[in-house]
Amino acid sequence: MSQPQEIWFVTGSQSLYGQEILDQVAEQSRSIADRLDASPDLPTAVVWKPVVTEADSIYRLLSDASADDTCIGVIAWMHTFSPAKMWIRGLNALRRPLLHFHTQFGVEIPWDTIDMDFMNLNQAAHGDREFGYIQTRLAVSRATIAGHVDNAETTTRIGSWARAALAAADLRGLRLARFGDNMRDVAVTEGDKVEAESRFGVSVNSYSINDLVASVEAAADTDIDKLVEEYQDRYRVADELCRGGARHDTLREAARIEIGLRQFLEDGRFGAFTTNFEDLGGLRQLPGIAVQRLMADGYGFGAEGDWKTAAMVRAVKTMSRGLPGGTSFMEDYTYDLTRGAETILGAHMLEVCPSIAAQTPTVEAHPLAIGGREDPVRMRFTAAPGDAVVLGICDLGGRFRLVANEVRVIEPPAPLRSLPVACAVWEPQPSWSTSTEAWLMAGGPHHTVLTSAAPLSALRDLSMILGTELVTIGAGTEPYGFQRELRWNAVYHHLADGL
Repeated sequence: MSQPQEIWFVTGSQSLYGQEILDQVAEQSRSIADRLDASPDLPTAVVWKPVVTEADSIYRLLSDASADDTCIGVIAWMHTFSPAKMWIRGLNALRRPLLHFHTQFGVEIPWDTIDMDFMNLNQAAHGDREFGYIQTRLAVSRATIAGHVDNAETTTRIGSWARAALAAADLRGLRLARFGDNMRDVAVTEGDKVEAESRFGVSVNSYSINDLVASVEAAADTDIDKLVEEYQDRYRVADELCRGGARHDTLREAARIEIGLRQFLEDGRFGAFTTNFEDLGGLRQLPGIAVQRLMADGYGFGAEGDWKTAAMVRAVKTMSRGLPGGTSFMEDYTYDLTRGAETILGAHMLEVCPSIAAQTPTVEAHPLAIGGREDPVRMRFTAAPGDAVVLGICDLGGRFRLVANEVRVIEPPAPLRSLPVACAVWEPQPSWSTSTEAWLMAGGPHHTVLTSAAPLSALRDLSMILGTELVTIGAGTEPYGFQRELRWNAVYHHLADGL
C-alpha cells in the first residue's frame, strides 16, 4: 500500500470530573500515544486523537476512522470512567480493527500522597471494565491487551496486532490476477471468490495468459541486459547461463518474462498473482526466477491457480515487513520417516521465495517434466534453520479456515546435489504423526505459506480481525482434543454466521 497508514489512539473519559482533570487526561493519553508511536515494535504510526466524553463525539470519531483510508485500526483506552452506553452507537459504526488497551499512565501508586484527585484521574481499572463489558455485550470483535506502555512485552503484543491490522488493510484493497484457471481436477485450490471478497476484501479476477505474453514480448533488450547483469551481480549464476555461455539465451528469456510480468502487475495495481503450468500460451518457459523475485519484493503468489494461498502469502509478507526471516509459497512434498527423526521436505516445481534462503542462491536451468516448454530458470537454495510457521487456507463451503503448524526448519541431513529446486526441511510440532493427522483432520491444503518472520500471535490477531477460524497445531496438540476443537468450532461458526 503506497498511502500513509496510521493507527488512531482514542481515549475515553467524561465531563463529571471537571476541565482540569480532562486536561490531565489529554496530556497523559497523548504521552502514551507518543510512546507507542516511537516504539520500534509498531510497524506504523500511532496518531493521538482528542479525548471523547460524550456519545456524539464518539460516534463521529469512530465513523471517521471507518471512512479514512489511512486509518488501519483503533486503539481505545478508558483513562478515567467513560460510561459505556455512550459507546454503543460508535462501536456499532466502527469498521476498523479494534484493540482495547488496558493500562494506566503511572506504574506505581503514590502510597504516601494518594488522594481522591489521584483516584478520579487514575481509574482505568474502573473505566476499562465498563468498556470491556459493552464490547462483550455488543459482541464486538477486538483484541484485548493489558500492560504498561513501557513494558517491552506490551509493545511487542501491540505491534503484533498492528501488523495484523496492516495485513487486513492490504487485503481489503488487494487486486489478485490469475493467469488462466486452476489445475484441472484439483479440489483444494478451488474456492468462493465472492465470499473471499466479502470476507477479506481481495478481488480475484482471471486474465488470459496471452495478455501476459504481450507484456513479455514488449520487454526492451536494454532492460533485459540490465536485469541479466543484476542476476549475475546478486546470485551465483551457472556458467552456461552467463554471458558467452551455451545457454545464455535461456537466462535472457527468463529476464524477459520477469520484466513483462512485473510490468503487467504494476500496470494493473496487482499485489498477488497465480500461474498454471497447464496454461502457458505463448510463454517459452514456466515463470521461475521471475516469480521468486516478485515474491521477494512482497507480491503474493500461488501455483496452479491457487489464489487463496497467493492472498495469504501477500498478507503474511505485509504483516512481517521489516522483520528478520522470510516468507514463501510452499508445498509439503515428501517425508523422511526415520523413527524419532521424522521430517518434511517442502518445495515446489520452481517457485520458492529467496527471502527464506540460508545462502546466496544459485541460478540454474533444468528440465521440467510438465508444462511442455523450454527448461525454466530458477533460483536454487535451502531454507535457513530456525523456528517457523506453516499456514494453510481452505474453503469449507460455507466459510474459510486457516490452519497453522509450528515447525522447526533444519539443515538438510545431507547435501541435495540432485534436487534442482529450492526447498525447506522442517520438523513439525509436536511430532510428525500428530501434526499430519491434525492437518488432515482440519482439511488443510497442500499449498501453504512458510514464514520464519511473522509471529504466530500476528496470525491469530489476523484471524480475529478477519472473523475467520484459525486452528493451531503446536507443542500441546493432541489428536482427540484437536478433533473435538474442530467440532466445537464448526458449531460456533454455524451459529455465528446464521442460517
